[in-house]
Amino acid sequence: MIPSSPARFKPLRVLILGGTGEARELATVLAERAEFALSLSLAGRTRNPLDLPGAVRSGGFGGAEGLAAHLREARIDALIDATHPFAAIISANAASAAERARVPLLALARPAWEAQPADRWTPAADIPEAVARLGVTPRRVLVALGRNEVRALEAAPQHHYLVRSIDPVEPPLTVPDARYITARGPFPLEDERTLLVTHHIDAVLSKNSGGTATAGKIAAAREMGIEVVMVQRPPRPKVETVGSVQDVIFWLERLAHQRPPLRRGV
Repeated sequence: MIPSSPARFKPLRVLILGGTGEARELATVLAERAEFALSLSLAGRTRNPLDLPGAVRSGGFGGAEGLAAHLREARIDALIDATHPFAAIISANAASAAERARVPLLALARPAWEAQPADRWTPAADIPEAVARLGVTPRRVLVALGRNEVRALEAAPQHHYLVRSIDPVEPPLTVPDARYITARGPFPLEDERTLLVTHHIDAVLSKNSGGTATAGKIAAAREMGIEVVMVQRPPRPKVETVGSVQDVIFWLERLAHQRPPLRRGV
């Protein structure tokens, strides 16, 4: 009697919707493991993203319907939403697409920053409101927004802006006084202290992105008693959500182990 061939497992096809440090960390781990077949999608907002493992697609899928079609055509087994906390439209599309294609979805959402006793935070629901909350008196503002978001500053041209973004702001803002820094985090606390002092900053405009890479400016502002106008996170879809890369890996491992084994030659 010929013994049966040993069982083997078909790799779990995982699509990560990325653009964050957590997505890059997750992709790096999964790319080293044979039980996962990895692909990663970027929205294309950053011109020169860091190198990433696996098959990388840039530019999106054309909304929820396009993503659902891709999930079916590529036979994706698991969808991970590891997009930025402010990528609300992409997250909504992911939830809708996963439901249409009947693909398990997990969201990876880094915890938001929480105000400490010494913080001087002024909350704002969105970026235009945050700009308005800077007030009418001219101020020196460190702006930590994406290059596609800073146009809102033009509604308050009286302020002196120091704009930091990953990609250059092109064309420049139509305000009398704006300086630009092109840089990618992480930004150490000591460097952020120096930045605030050197440019005489008296207000910081920031989104509540959470994480450690860009938290230095918040800590520096706290130490120096500088106001932070903090844009609150938009609502996210009500889907299963975890807060760490390791939690995502545990979830994927459980999903992979639930799949029936294949026989060699089948």
